[in-house]
Amino acid sequence: MLVDEINRAPAKVQAALLEAMEERQVTVGGRTHALPKPFMVMATQNPIEQEGTYPLPEAQLDRFLMHVSVDYPDRSAEAEILRLVRGEEKHAAGAPDERFPLEVIFAAREEIRGVGLSKNVEQYLVDLVLATRPPRELDEKLAQWIEVGASPRATIALDKCARARAWLSGRDHVTPDDIRSVAHGVLRHRLLLRYEANAEGITTNDVVDRLLDVVAIAG
Repeated sequence: MLVDEINRAPAKVQAALLEAMEERQVTVGGRTHALPKPFMVMATQNPIEQEGTYPLPEAQLDRFLMHVSVDYPDRSAEAEILRLVRGEEKHAAGAPDERFPLEVIFAAREEIRGVGLSKNVEQYLVDLVLATRPPRELDEKLAQWIEVGASPRATIALDKCARARAWLSGRDHVTPDDIRSVAHGVLRHRLLLRYEANAEGITTNDVVDRLLDVVAIAG
């Protein structure tokens, strides 16, 4: 399911999406319907236009595996977008329907579940998440910036995304670089900053940068 500009959805729609994301089911007219597998919710959000929007509650944000920030494309990407749109317009009629068989997706998931973490790497992953929570004795700046830290869902998401990155890189084990590579996408929407941090122009990306600087890899 692709939800375009999710922050324009009213509260009742967001509640229905929350049920789909958490329970893998929808309830209509008092009847509950299980969603098919695989099922995924992706959503877009315009970071600039805020009029007529509804902020997403923290509980719903936490259920998104990652928050990917899409900036302006560079020159080559802009040209590629132009060529893709031209190609879609030219070949829209009669274009082949290219899909992955479900068996391929399920098999990939099983392989990713088999990607291993050493105890040291696992400890590093856990330490990153714990460093976002009070008391934050590890670093004074983190203590000044973070109001609410990441939940256990962040630990699970960081593990899943790091495993997927390792698998895509052709490895059967997770490295600290895998964790660091996905940390921003996993954590940036799960941290609530203090007023002082916002006043200083500190963003959640800055906080994750700081986390990666101060949390040591277990030896």
